[in-house]
Amino acid sequence: MTSSRLLATGPVPPEAVLDHLVPGTHVIVPLANGEPRTVLSAMDAHSGELERVSVHQMHALYDHAYLHGNAAGRLDHISYFLSPVTRRAFHAGTIDLVPCHFSEVPLLLRQLNGPKLVLASVSPPDAHGYFTLGTNADYTASFIGQVPFFVEVNARMPRTQGRNELHVSHVVGWTETDYALIDAPPPTPNTLDHRIAALVAERVPDGATIQTGIGSTPTAVLQQLSGHRDLGVHTEVISDPIVDLIESGVVTGVHKTKRPLKVVTTFALGTRRLYDFLDEHPAIELLPVDWVNDPRVIAQQPNMVSINATVEVDFLGQCASETVGGRYWSGSGGQADFARGAMYSEGGQGFVVLHSTAVEGTVSRIVPRLTAGSAVTTMKNTVDKVVTEFGVAELRGKGIRQRTRALIAIAHPDFRDSLIEEAVALGYW
Repeated sequence: MTSSRLLATGPVPPEAVLDHLVPGTHVIVPLANGEPRTVLSAMDAHSGELERVSVHQMHALYDHAYLHGNAAGRLDHISYFLSPVTRRAFHAGTIDLVPCHFSEVPLLLRQLNGPKLVLASVSPPDAHGYFTLGTNADYTASFIGQVPFFVEVNARMPRTQGRNELHVSHVVGWTETDYALIDAPPPTPNTLDHRIAALVAERVPDGATIQTGIGSTPTAVLQQLSGHRDLGVHTEVISDPIVDLIESGVVTGVHKTKRPLKVVTTFALGTRRLYDFLDEHPAIELLPVDWVNDPRVIAQQPNMVSINATVEVDFLGQCASETVGGRYWSGSGGQADFARGAMYSEGGQGFVVLHSTAVEGTVSRIVPRLTAGSAVTTMKNTVDKVVTEFGVAELRGKGIRQRTRALIAIAHPDFRDSLIEEAVALGYW
């Protein structure tokens, strides 16, 4: 059957997805704006008709009743990275969280026993019958051609380039909608963010390939790179500040060895300006996360620079980036993926950034031991450089006593004496 004939069958109501949900189905849903909101809402409204259907998703942006236990045993949610929506549900005990590296999510999903169905929001089809996953490739692109898709065509989803194209022949049904994507404006950096960013930026050479997470300090780092030349981008998420670097000519990718001249990412999250920029942009490639975040791929790129934020660092160099006060807040994401990749890159550097204090200066984020209940995101053997507004602690290859001294040197001065006392008690000073 030709593409035109397949498309001519026309859209169906979102409720048509119910015909494809047999008992025990694992539903795979993209993160953030890749979620087909109307389709999941239809499932939620008809959850009483389902049996042991589970939704697997990272960083959900839309709230649904089923997340709060309203359909337990019929429609359940399993998160791989908590969001403001799913965080509340996890703390209430109505959803579960799988600790994982972002790069390994496709593998974990493949290993699930039972039927699978991918639900995704997509851009309108082209003349050849191809949709794209729009702002996403993430873990869902890895299942194109392997698992059936039921898609929601959103007129406002950008048409993007990369390995996230989906032919209509791989789709068991499609519905149409037209609603605005969620905007996620970059946070406004403060003075401390800019101090940290300056320390990182001066260590990033021209021609390096960069990865940054989302947050006020990574945003400030991107802003401080405006005077650099011929940078490349190989990152899990593209946000608005990267658009500025591309448009100003700072990012060219001419020195990249993996996908040279291309900006590589696995999902996009920002404002409408970013989504419009991505539409039909030939230099931006959205590729599956099990390639983009694979440390073995990242390591092949010389001068790879990874920049990610953390919450707390102990004297050993362990970085707790997904818990706050010992309570789960987000997830590992790709921080360890890129830290490990940068570690093995020729000339690579891994930066972990954080303010020296929290709670209006009353709590040190450099600590002798991590807070009880904290999860280690970047392990002590991988961490390279830790940066606060007071300097850079270079930890890789250093002994525990050297690490302790270097970290106390970048702690807030108000806490250094007490940290030294703790270090002496631990035998680290």
